[in-house]
Amino acid sequence: MTSQTPISAGSRAARLIGYLEQDPGNLGLIDAAAQAAYDEGDLSTAAALLSRHAAMEPLPAALRNLEGLVRLRSGRIDEAVDIFSSLLAQSGDAPELRFNLAWCEALRGDFAAVDRLIDETVAAAAPRAAALKVEALHHLGRLEDGLAFGLGFAEQFADDRDLAAAIALVALDLEETELARQYAARADGAGEALSTLGVLALGEGDTTQALTAFDQALAARPDSARALLGKGLALMQAGETAEGSRLVEQGAERFGDHLGSWIAAGWGRFVQGDRAGARALFEKALALDDGFAESHGGLAVLDVLDGDLASAERRTAVALRLDRQCFSAALARSLLLSAKGDEAGAERVRTIALNTPIGAGGKTIADALAGLGSKRR
Repeated sequence: MTSQTPISAGSRAARLIGYLEQDPGNLGLIDAAAQAAYDEGDLSTAAALLSRHAAMEPLPAALRNLEGLVRLRSGRIDEAVDIFSSLLAQSGDAPELRFNLAWCEALRGDFAAVDRLIDETVAAAAPRAAALKVEALHHLGRLEDGLAFGLGFAEQFADDRDLAAAIALVALDLEETELARQYAARADGAGEALSTLGVLALGEGDTTQALTAFDQALAARPDSARALLGKGLALMQAGETAEGSRLVEQGAERFGDHLGSWIAAGWGRFVQGDRAGARALFEKALALDDGFAESHGGLAVLDVLDGDLASAERRTAVALRLDRQCFSAALARSLLLSAKGDEAGAERVRTIALNTPIGAGGKTIADALAGLGSKRR
C-alpha cells in the first residue's frame, strides 16, 4: 500500500481543482484532476473526484481502471480485484488489465493466479510484468521456469532493475552463482539484489562483505526476511551466536514457509545449547513439509543427544532416503557411531556435533548454516 501524499499548492492537480470551482460540471476537468491527484499520490482526492464523476455519469473504462488503481494503492485489494476482473471480462484480454489484476493477486498471495494472468504478451506490454511473473514462479517453487522466463526478457528490458533482481534470486536458489552475481550487480540495489550479494559473500566465507550487503539491504527494507536471515547467519558465522540466532528466527517468522530458514533457526538454538528450542523449530519445518530431509536429520541429531538412538536411526534413514547429501543426517550418523546416550555426556556429544567435519567439503555446522538457510526445501 502506498501512503497518502496530499497535493501541494501550485501542482497540476491543485490548478485543475481550482478550475473546477469555476466550472463544477465539467467532466473532462474532473477526469483530468482525478488522474493528476492519483499521479501526485493524493489518493483520497482522486477517489473523491471519481465519486463526483460517477454521481453525474457512469465512469468509462479508463476511469474505472483508475478507480481500481486507487483502491489498490489504498490497500483495498479485494475491491480492486472486483473492478479489474469486471473490466477484463468486458474488454476481452487487455494486457494492462491482466497485469493490474495480477499485481492484486500477488498482494493477496495467490501466485498461481499471477502465473495464469501473465504470459509473454502481458510481459512484453506492461512494465514490471516480467519481474512479477518471475517472482511468482519463484514463490511457486518453479525455479527453472522462472529463470527461463526472466532470461527471455532480460535483454528486451535490460534497464529493468526489478527483473534483474528477480532473475538473480532465482539463479541463487538454483545455485547458479555466477549468473546470480551478474544479475544482482545489474539490479543495482533493487528488490533483493543486495541480499543476494550478501548470500553469495556468505557462501564464500566473506563475513565482512556479507554483513555490509545485508546491512544495506535492511536499511532499504527493514522487514526483508532474506536480509534478516542472512545477517543472522553471518553473525553466527562470526561467532555472535545469540544475536545471530535472534535475527535468523525473525527472518524465519517473516518467511513463514521457507523451510531452510526454520532449519537454520533450529541450529541457532542448538549452537546455544537450547535443545528443546531446536527441536520445536525442526518440528515446525517438518510440519510444513515432511519431505525435507534436513528436518528429519536435525531431529535425529537431537535424538542422539537425548539418548533415543532407535529414533535417531529411523530418522537418519528417512533423511538419507530423501537426500543422500543431507548434512544433518550425515552428522547424526557419525554421532550414532560413538554416542552413549547418557545425559551427563550430552554436552560432550554436542561439542563433537558442533565441530565434526561432515562430507567431502569437511563442513561443520557453523560452516553449513549459510547453505542450509538458503534452501527453500
